[in-house]
Amino acid sequence: MDYREEMKYLRDYLNEQSYLYYVLDAPVIPDYEYDRLNRRLEELEAEHPEEITADSPTQRVGDKVLEGFASYAHDVPLESLQDVFNAAEVAEFGEKIDAALGADVEYSVEPKVDGLSVALEYRNGVFYRGATRGDGRVGEDVTENLRTIYSIPMTLPDQLPRLIVRGEVYMSRTVFEEINTLRELQGKPLLANPRNAAAGSLRQLDPKLCAERKLDIQIFNLQLAEGKTFTSHDDTLEYLASQRFKMIPHKTLKGIAAVQAEIDRINDERMDYPFDIDGAVVKVNNLTDREKLGSTAKFPKWAVAFKYPPEKKPSRIVDIVVQVGRTGVLTPKAVLEPVRLAGTTVTNATLHNQDYIAEKDIRIGDTVIVQKAGEIIPEILEVDFSKRPEGTVPYILPQTCPVCGAAVFRDEDGAALRCTGAECPAQLLRNLTHFASRDAMDIEHLGPAVVQQLVENDLIRNAADLYSLKAEDVAKLDRMGAKSAQNLILAIEKSKNNDLSKLIYGLGIRQVGEKAAKVLAAHFRTLDALMAASAEELTEINDVGAITAQCIVDFLAQPQSQDLIHRLVEAGVNTESTAQLIDDRFAGMTFVLTGTLERFDRKTAEAMIQDRGGKASGSVSKKTTYVVAGEAAGSKLKKAQELGIPVLSEDEFAAMLQ
Repeated sequence: MDYREEMKYLRDYLNEQSYLYYVLDAPVIPDYEYDRLNRRLEELEAEHPEEITADSPTQRVGDKVLEGFASYAHDVPLESLQDVFNAAEVAEFGEKIDAALGADVEYSVEPKVDGLSVALEYRNGVFYRGATRGDGRVGEDVTENLRTIYSIPMTLPDQLPRLIVRGEVYMSRTVFEEINTLRELQGKPLLANPRNAAAGSLRQLDPKLCAERKLDIQIFNLQLAEGKTFTSHDDTLEYLASQRFKMIPHKTLKGIAAVQAEIDRINDERMDYPFDIDGAVVKVNNLTDREKLGSTAKFPKWAVAFKYPPEKKPSRIVDIVVQVGRTGVLTPKAVLEPVRLAGTTVTNATLHNQDYIAEKDIRIGDTVIVQKAGEIIPEILEVDFSKRPEGTVPYILPQTCPVCGAAVFRDEDGAALRCTGAECPAQLLRNLTHFASRDAMDIEHLGPAVVQQLVENDLIRNAADLYSLKAEDVAKLDRMGAKSAQNLILAIEKSKNNDLSKLIYGLGIRQVGEKAAKVLAAHFRTLDALMAASAEELTEINDVGAITAQCIVDFLAQPQSQDLIHRLVEAGVNTESTAQLIDDRFAGMTFVLTGTLERFDRKTAEAMIQDRGGKASGSVSKKTTYVVAGEAAGSKLKKAQELGIPVLSEDEFAAMLQ
């Protein structure tokens, strides 16, 4: 076949496989085969860009970063529904419908997905654009981000002139947990809940960032179908399913009593869905009846949304255990007598931190009221002090790590307690990921996924073990192979020659960031000299305060830290500063970079300042010597002008460097 035929075959075949995988959950080919064929299509499209079509799977993630979202006026308003909160209100809704239409009315009942409502528009069977609900009449055009959702078809079997459907974008619980696990390893703030995560992801200006969040969608309504007529909501959903949309599960029932039973069933089974739900939606099924019933100024009269209240139940705290997270945070958990909540059996609840425990005066043996926060995480609302047994004592978190025995410290900016152990097993994944990161030891090919496999296969127990890995052992890991394993070993070997500053930062000393590590390496020149320094000597260094100095001394005094450093030295890791100052023309000067620099990237410019004895700061103050302002400089430039600090253009800054 010629290249046009091959490209069409690949597009059709890959789109069919996406439908089987993302909509029907019934894949027939392995991921490797899909990726191989997708790569072939990319190669053909690179050779023949004039043949690229909108339905190509390669076009789901665009390269263009958006500047903002344009407004989108909905031709068919995305109405909100009136909320009902109990069986009496559901019965009242049914009575009004019966009075208007007669008995035995058919209803459609479906779970209410807790996500972000969107409209998808197709023209001649091709995805044209999509938008958020907004206020129901005007939303935001998020077409490029919606393209990244693989369960949204790019083309439809029927080529209607125009079709608009409504759905709910969500993040599955599984993906939510995966992303938070990775963010915890990277030391980033955790996402609050799947709904907020989905909404935030869909409004990313870079579609590639949206694609990384693996969003999904459930279609629940037909808004417009030019050239087609339907008699019932059921008919519209069946038609949309035939067009390969991922449809919301629903049931059609007669009578409001059956509707209430279905609402209760959905509530009992809500944790069986892959997505969060916050209620059930009840709609009159017949479309002619809907027209007869009409709408109020705010809501359609033919539908309501039943909102499930957070379920609260009493339980007793049997024990309080402390877990150490991957970032070293000590998290207390209450062990509860089993209690059924939101469809699952709850046996523990997070107690967050010492402040939370003290505020509520939570003790072992207390009877407490428990609910699921956001229907996911069990939490204690309050203590029933009337049932407190005699002899209970206030609970105090331990002052040493329950996993490794190292001392713990309290965050200066929060209530969390953290373990200081350099070799704490609980922190192994996070510590190794940080050690290998670009700004630290910069070990290429050693990302979080590979680190996790190395740990799970008991190949490494601390950073020093990296330097005794063998290629044949690494090659046995998933998706590695001999060539990838050898590349990783070479990257690890190369990291031995890094400057001391990268090792200092890689050790993960509290309060010591990348810049502070460079300052320490430049001042002490060897790791031995740094380890021998007192807190007083450290505070004499520019940019090292009393708190940072004490953190350094405490870390280097820990037996775990000394053992790790000893093993790194034995492995041949460089412990001396190889960086040399070009000159000291910027000695005693502080520069602040702001705006978009065209001639330098930010890190390169900061390195040039430091190589000439200066300091690069992130904030403007009276101590700032110069501000270097690029395009679109904002508040930092304004503050510099207010303080009378000299402002340099890029050309002037470049002249100072020469």
